[in-house]
Amino acid sequence: MIEVKNLYKHFNGRTVLSDICTSFEQGKTNLIIGQSGSGKTVLMKCLIGLYQPDEGTILYDDKDLSKMNKSEHQLLLQEMGVLFQGSALFDSMTVSENVMFPLTMLTNQKENEKKERVDFCLERVNLSHAHDLYPSQISGGMKKRVAIARAIALNPKYLFCDEPNSGLDPKTSLVIDQLIYEITHEFNITTVINTHDMNSVMEIGETISFIYQGQLWWKGSNSEILTTDNQEVNDFVYASKYAKAMFAAQRKNI
Repeated sequence: MIEVKNLYKHFNGRTVLSDICTSFEQGKTNLIIGQSGSGKTVLMKCLIGLYQPDEGTILYDDKDLSKMNKSEHQLLLQEMGVLFQGSALFDSMTVSENVMFPLTMLTNQKENEKKERVDFCLERVNLSHAHDLYPSQISGGMKKRVAIARAIALNPKYLFCDEPNSGLDPKTSLVIDQLIYEITHEFNITTVINTHDMNSVMEIGETISFIYQGQLWWKGSNSEILTTDNQEVNDFVYASKYAKAMFAAQRKNI
């Protein structure tokens, strides 16, 4: 579990996050949602250590991130997997080499051990045939799956996904959502997903933190979000005519 207590973050005198208190549960898909500029990306960057909070505490299984020494922080990095918005694959590396990269950087595994792990991860995302291909030779959806394989290469306890469906068509987005959901439950990972995709919210949103103007405005599940009377949440959820029609239909089944 990851716990956030009274977290503040400021940039140039402007408060971007204000008194955030929430938690992200192990073995569940924990979504952070909100409008552009709400602070959800800053929150995720604080969680993974790219930003240092100005106030507050981030606990990884009761261990304070800000008080970890160098060796403890290094160990935490080995327990993290990150899926970046643009996949962030190395164009000059094959699919296999991309997945192996964190193993080479952060472990002392032997070459055969790394190869076995890469084989396992690529098989898990249904890309056993793509070892020797380069990113330029595969589709956007396949790139996302390679990025997921790389993110789980270290067998992480914590998985962070930044807009995993960005740039994907709806059908491929569903495949990526389902893959992240399955991996989360299969390996009992604490998964945190930063998204504005309401399809993802309804498909895999087990716990949802809604950030509004830098504050935690609402928290609940994907079923509870359909019945909340929180005006700002409703404005976000029903922002499009398509969403209104889809959720209206789902409400009838609640």
